[in-house]
Amino acid sequence: MASLRSRVMPGLALVVVGIFTSPRGVAAHGNHNMENIQDGEATSADPMDSILWIHILLMLLSFGIIFPTGMVLGITRNRWHVPVQILGTIIAVLAYFLGHLHKGRAFAQNVHASFANWLMLMLAVQVTFGIYLKFHITKGFHGKIRKVAVHGHGIVGKAMPVIAWVQMLFGGITALGFCRDDHLGQCLAHFIMGSAFIGYGILLTIVMIVGQAWLKRTGRSQEFFDSAIIAAWGCVNTFTEHRWGGAWVANDIQHTTMGVIWWCAGLAGVWLSRKRDGAPKRNFIPGFVIFITGWAMSGHPQHLPLSTMVHTVFGYTLMAAGLSRIIEVAFVLKDQNTISEDGDANSWQYIPPFLLYASGFLFMGATEEQMKLISDAGITHVSYVLVLYSFSFIIFLFTHMLLHLYAVNSAPTVPPKDGEQILRAPRMNGHVHTDSRQIRDAQEFELAGLMSDDEGPESPSTLGKNNEGRVD
Repeated sequence: MASLRSRVMPGLALVVVGIFTSPRGVAAHGNHNMENIQDGEATSADPMDSILWIHILLMLLSFGIIFPTGMVLGITRNRWHVPVQILGTIIAVLAYFLGHLHKGRAFAQNVHASFANWLMLMLAVQVTFGIYLKFHITKGFHGKIRKVAVHGHGIVGKAMPVIAWVQMLFGGITALGFCRDDHLGQCLAHFIMGSAFIGYGILLTIVMIVGQAWLKRTGRSQEFFDSAIIAAWGCVNTFTEHRWGGAWVANDIQHTTMGVIWWCAGLAGVWLSRKRDGAPKRNFIPGFVIFITGWAMSGHPQHLPLSTMVHTVFGYTLMAAGLSRIIEVAFVLKDQNTISEDGDANSWQYIPPFLLYASGFLFMGATEEQMKLISDAGITHVSYVLVLYSFSFIIFLFTHMLLHLYAVNSAPTVPPKDGEQILRAPRMNGHVHTDSRQIRDAQEFELAGLMSDDEGPESPSTLGKNNEGRVD
């Protein structure tokens, strides 16, 4: 297997890098039949053909599912990390070229086409780092290079899902020809803020499921970090929601005052996040900021009745997220990080993160152009909201699946009580946690052919040797 990977991975890297030297790779995404695009339009009236749909599905599969899964396997130093990432890279390269071979709908110059090359460049860099680390060269000058490669491989790998999410949004916007000219500002506000709500929900989920030990090491409460980000975001909104020097128009005042309350409340939250003796303390501020933001957005004036209803549901969902967060901190956890002896989350704690996911999708799906498209199609706000909630459940499910994959392949995060033994479930790679030296020796003997001679547990590489029978 090692020899096979040594032959496949360099060739794969050359293919990915070759994308940027080919004329096809530099060309705009689907830059054909430009004469079919009417003046002032972003796309032609032609339908999307099957090749373009295959491109979309394969990109969603590789960047949306396979690469995030491979990232978790790499963090846990699982032996399936490399095969999974190789599979994702092959699919991504194939999908990239399909995006330039489709017929049907034509697209004007767009951000999705430009950003695609940068995303594939990141993929090429990541593959190159991975190949170099597989050689396990640690002597001489390569020892310093390896440290850079290890950190670079980890940073690029963890950034990939975020960058891929942005590219997916660009893809949807480009396919529909949205967010141009006067609509650009509103699109930026909706997609940035909506993604921020989803990202916040994901971070809360991570801390809740696997981050309690890290949070304890920081000596800070969850609300300290939340309040600091809220304050910083409020400062940005205060000075960017209105074109200073110009007339106050539409919702400028409401947006600006929301920025003001964010940084005011954020500073108060930071102050309340410590006790008199300096110990971390939880507080209600982040939940209240989310609640009052939802209240403000539920009354946001809109041009279409459908848009008004969707914004109202968005506001109520955000209010529910904030209120449930306050109840969680003050009444369920009673200012503790967890109430379970084994560190598992209380069932109520899952409510605020999910409602943040739903709030994010509702806000991203409420731009003027989307609302006009849905309204013209005769779709009611009830059906539309149910679809967006369905997307929220899918992301909520996938996030928990990745965290479960991480948890079962990592050491227990909660130390056992005195005199207790750790009950360990089988790992996802088929090997069982064990403290028996004899069994560990047997597992290492069986997998010896998959390990390189100079691998050692001290290597920080995500592709290095794993303890307790985990190999790359």
